[in-house]
Amino acid sequence: MEKMVEFKKLGLSDKTLVALEKKGFEKPSPIQALTIPALLNGDKDIIGQAQTGTGKTAAFSLPILEKMDENKRGVKAIVLAPTRELAIQVAEEINSLKGERRLTVLPVYGGQAMDQQIRALRRGVDIVVGTPGRVQDHIRRKTLVIDNLDFFILDEADEMLKNLF
Repeated sequence: MEKMVEFKKLGLSDKTLVALEKKGFEKPSPIQALTIPALLNGDKDIIGQAQTGTGKTAAFSLPILEKMDENKRGVKAIVLAPTRELAIQVAEEINSLKGERRLTVLPVYGGQAMDQQIRALRRGVDIVVGTPGRVQDHIRRKTLVIDNLDFFILDEADEMLKNLF
């Protein structure tokens, strides 16, 4: 019988373990068991591929939340998602995983008022989850500054590449 790994054995903090427990997560999925320790150990470039519903968002979000400096100002992470629906979903999931951390997550996507997003960015955001077009719009307008970026994630990169060709 295969022994299941526990979240606490992956090197996650108590803050994160409490957030996972609140969500009812008991054991990491295979993608989480592989990526979380690698990202926590400082592996920079990881490509993960797994079926929908296997916990890929938590696999990249948990290490980011663990390593993020709450006191550092500015946007520290960007997650690019191919659709507004996915951007919203990922932002909500990150929010639910952050637990008691004082971090702000903002989804940015077309179809939502730009001025609302600009006001939120000016107030201060730690993690931006957005569609490529809207993220580019904010960078061009200089409303999204990426000088202090520590993490850059392409969620469903294969879908975004399909849209290019």
